[in-house]
Amino acid sequence: MIIKSSTALRNNYNAVARLAREKAEPVYITRNGEGDLVVMSIEAFERREAMLDLREKLLFAEQQRLAGETTVPLVEAHQRLKAKIDGRV
Repeated sequence: MIIKSSTALRNNYNAVARLAREKAEPVYITRNGEGDLVVMSIEAFERREAMLDLREKLLFAEQQRLAGETTVPLVEAHQRLKAKIDGRV
């Protein structure tokens, strides 16, 4: 976990931004010794958002499965995906 003060952010933005990009993880910013903000690179943010979106979709699919909704056999799912990738659908 990377922690920097708001003073460090204010006085040396470029160094904090470079640190966030190089480490590819959030930088926690404190104010008066308390947590205040989180700064991260656009790439790290987009990767995190994509992961959360995928988890949400997987959770929804699992809820549907547990509710007894019909499923597609793995072989058929693979064929459908391959057809979409190949542009046939």
